[in-house]
Amino acid sequence: MKRVVICIVAAIATGVAAQVPLMPDVKTNPNFEEDEEPWRELKEVETPAFPLQENLREFYVGAATANTYFIDASTLSVGSDGIVRYVLVVRTAGGATNVSFEGINCKERTWKHYATGRSDRSWVKSHAPRIEWRPIENKPINRHHAALSRDLFCPAGNAINTAEEGRNALRLGQHPNSVSRISY
Repeated sequence: MKRVVICIVAAIATGVAAQVPLMPDVKTNPNFEEDEEPWRELKEVETPAFPLQENLREFYVGAATANTYFIDASTLSVGSDGIVRYVLVVRTAGGATNVSFEGINCKERTWKHYATGRSDRSWVKSHAPRIEWRPIENKPINRHHAALSRDLFCPAGNAINTAEEGRNALRLGQHPNSVSRISY
């Protein structure tokens, strides 16, 4: 009986082993695609120079706001991590001016606040939880991140390739490949 059990186990093991396909050799198989590395944001993001009036480019946010919105075109950049970074200047109807250094992750449709500008033209870096990525919402009030993302810096959901491409979109009032572009 022992001999029969051993023979059955050996037959099963041999049969199973013969049916198991070999794993592809990742080093020699040209069709093998490795998983992409997970996205990582740049560890250190330096605050840019404080905005100058001559570098401000106004952009349209919508009819529902009395505020005026500007990007300092000289601070616009696209990092090696794919994040579009810029200085945003908001002038309220009451006369206040708010300055912030921010970034947009086009693929995730999120934005991040890095620093706030002070009246002495210095920066105060954000601290948690303000430095977390937040979803971009297209709502009637405070839709400036949606306008920046959809109309200027993330055409078809992809980040602009260069800062010059973003400055051109600001000059035109909208990126030429923007999905929200109205064509007649």
